[in-house]
Amino acid sequence: MNHKLQQHFTFLESQRAALVARVRNVTPEQLNGHQPGAWSLSQVLAHLIASEQLSVRYLKKKIQGIESAPNTGMLETLTMWALIVSQRLPLKFKAPKVVTENTPTFSDVHQIIAAWDQCRHELKDLLSAFSEDQLNRQIYKHPIAGKLNIQQALRFFREHIIHHEPQIKKLLKQQ
Repeated sequence: MNHKLQQHFTFLESQRAALVARVRNVTPEQLNGHQPGAWSLSQVLAHLIASEQLSVRYLKKKIQGIESAPNTGMLETLTMWALIVSQRLPLKFKAPKVVTENTPTFSDVHQIIAAWDQCRHELKDLLSAFSEDQLNRQIYKHPIAGKLNIQQALRFFREHIIHHEPQIKKLLKQQ
């Protein structure tokens, strides 16, 4: 795997490991309990997994034609910084319909961990297919930010988890 992508992936995996360590021992009741109109811990984690699963599926399709994709530039860099800022602010965003329609239901933490393990395994395999000259190609389509390159996509995965961490912490404190 390209060393730049390896760095992104390693960070994502350490971020995920820390999150899994915090939720590993919750009971099914703690996992699925929530306030009316709010997501449960299971739903938040399922949302993160679904988002990554759909992204990996999309990237697998798009890498087939990566040679014809243009490179990202200053516009995408600025858009990415705006996306990062938006994920760091305490704002709520409506999940894209495709994500909500494809979000799985989990009954226990072990199912969540297994699904995320599988998704990350697929992501790692996919990242190994990128060559150095493909790192800046527009290959990922974020629902709001538009076309991004693979490094920016991985940064979004990171920021997406950061965005949901306060929600997760709040749900864990309610336990």
